[in-house]
Amino acid sequence: MIPSLRASYNQHFTAQLYQDFLNGMAEEAGEAPAFKVAETPVFIPAQLTAKLVQACDAIIDVIVRPDFKTLTKDAIPTGMHVPNETAHPHFMVIDFAVCKDEQGVLNPQLIELQGFPSLYTFQELMTRQFREHFNIPGTVNNYFNGLNDDTYLKLLQNVITGAYKTEEVILLEVRPHEQKTRIDFYYTEKKLGITPVCITDLIQEGKQLFYLKDGVKTRIKRMYNRVIFDDLLRQRPTLGEHVDLFQDLDVEWITHPNWFYRISKFTMPFIHNEFVPESCFLNQLPSIPEDLGNYVLKPLFSFAGQGVVIDITPEDIDQIKDPENWILQRKVQYAPAIETPDGPAYCEIRMMYIWEDGATRPLLVHNLARLSKSKMIGVTKDKSHTWIGGSCAFFEGV
Repeated sequence: MIPSLRASYNQHFTAQLYQDFLNGMAEEAGEAPAFKVAETPVFIPAQLTAKLVQACDAIIDVIVRPDFKTLTKDAIPTGMHVPNETAHPHFMVIDFAVCKDEQGVLNPQLIELQGFPSLYTFQELMTRQFREHFNIPGTVNNYFNGLNDDTYLKLLQNVITGAYKTEEVILLEVRPHEQKTRIDFYYTEKKLGITPVCITDLIQEGKQLFYLKDGVKTRIKRMYNRVIFDDLLRQRPTLGEHVDLFQDLDVEWITHPNWFYRISKFTMPFIHNEFVPESCFLNQLPSIPEDLGNYVLKPLFSFAGQGVVIDITPEDIDQIKDPENWILQRKVQYAPAIETPDGPAYCEIRMMYIWEDGATRPLLVHNLARLSKSKMIGVTKDKSHTWIGGSCAFFEGV
């Protein structure tokens, strides 16, 4: 989106450079990404950078309100509450679509937010490999708040492991070695020393949890949680015997599972900002809008775009039996803002935060980008296209 950088990148791009870039990530992580990685990063101009940060600050103003937990008391589904909730999430991400206003000016529009970690370690690897294999100028940066590769990884280490020994901290997931994001787990283990562990491999003794570390039963004092509990419930019938994570356990969560629901689509109706599309809980909708085609229907308790209804009819709304679990949101029109050799691409930018204990607000640290040439953004969709998939952004003005 910075025309000069986009033109230069496209001009100098070759398939061999791209393959070398992919090989570099695979060599460092020990395995190639199991998802499509885009052929390009995104170059964000200073004006759009400022708008993204402004939008995030407005959203965080709501999250740090003293009554935020009261506002979100109904966010956690029945039976999904996990004891020992922390005062705040340690990780948080905010997703924006890149759009254009009526004057053709680039603007962000909020798509979703999550009190949940993303590919925090993998993004360090990806952005560094982009720099190593392509000519990314020093006028743009992937980090915020003065961070660099080393200080970013040190911050991750401190937040995830704290004062504990690395063997006392695990990365918890459901079947981690089958997840498409497993490269992040392996690279996290390589850089931070934290072992990915499946929920089925946890050993419970009283309120304490253990796992086998090199054949030795080892106490778990902190879990870097990568389990999406909706997904856990879906897979539960096929998992066999495993520890019940909904009980009171003597273990710390980073990030605590309840925040996945508190900071989510459930939060959107409470945020009022020019960069946040109008949203309303379906059970509080005064009347069906006359321009219903300009709205999208989203289930509160789903992830990865599942269940979203894009082209809504009044009948779709009438058929919903649990309107309290849905939001009606004004539709966001993605702009085909990324010029690529085989046509323009749409883009989402994920702003990634870390919230240290004792801090009054989370810290903006890094980012993730997604490029697509179809109606729904996602790294597993439109596989026939090139120049789409997971990526990162380099920002002007940071």
